[in-house]
Amino acid sequence: AVRLRVREALGAPEPLGEVRVQGWVRSVRSQKEVLFLHINDGSSLENLQVVADPSLENRDLTFGSAVEVQGKLVRSPHQMQNMEVQAETIRVVGACDTWSFPLKLKRRHPLEYLRQFPHLRCRSNALGSLLRVRSEATAAFHSFFQDNGYVHIHTPIITSNDCEGAGELFQIEVSWARQSAEETHFFNVPAFLTVSGQLHLEVMAGAFTRVFTFGPTFRAENSQSRRHLAEFYMVEAELSFTENLQDIMQVMEDLFKSVTSTVLSKCPDDVELFHKYIAPAQK
Repeated sequence: AVRLRVREALGAPEPLGEVRVQGWVRSVRSQKEVLFLHINDGSSLENLQVVADPSLENRDLTFGSAVEVQGKLVRSPHQMQNMEVQAETIRVVGACDTWSFPLKLKRRHPLEYLRQFPHLRCRSNALGSLLRVRSEATAAFHSFFQDNGYVHIHTPIITSNDCEGAGELFQIEVSWARQSAEETHFFNVPAFLTVSGQLHLEVMAGAFTRVFTFGPTFRAENSQSRRHLAEFYMVEAELSFTENLQDIMQVMEDLFKSVTSTVLSKCPDDVELFHKYIAPAQK
């Protein structure tokens, strides 16, 4: 049997013979003559419908359980979905107790509630869509710079310098230094989590005409608001031999257009989810 992800099964141009799909059950609906499942593996916002004989149902086949379905990929008679799987076997890989499972069927949980369950929140539509968009955007950033001849530089996360007053720094301390009466530093100088890779990129720009970095940065700003993140990923680039500000503005415009176009083309359903439910006034 051909192993398919849900995204691949939904986008298949034509029916296939024996296929195998693995994922987590989003809904179970048992009728007298047919059993319907909807499963998702995180590759798509849309679920894959599985049609099976009621005899394949068992007590462990519940919302949230992990399953492996084997059968035939056929065209779906429903207009909302291109393909579906006619199951021949359904194996429950991991059972789920629906009573204690914090995510409930057909309920839109607030983000504040989902933050309590970091090991399960990525199964929600909102967080799943966010992570898929981030993944495609990250790949698009790298693709743009690589296609335009930039060298990717891995700037250090632990550094001894600030970056032109970019923000408050997290200072690093080693555990054994706390037991010493004298002020002891691991590198013999104070060390911090980076607030920017700019200074290291500027050094590299003395040997490479085009460089960029994309990595985590940290800001120890004394604020607990949603507008201030202690950790986030930042894209930075340096160009040598620029003639004027227009050169830099053109790169920024091309980068923005390229990444936005990629995200909109590869994650249209995920973007629409945010426009509809998460930030309806931001479209």
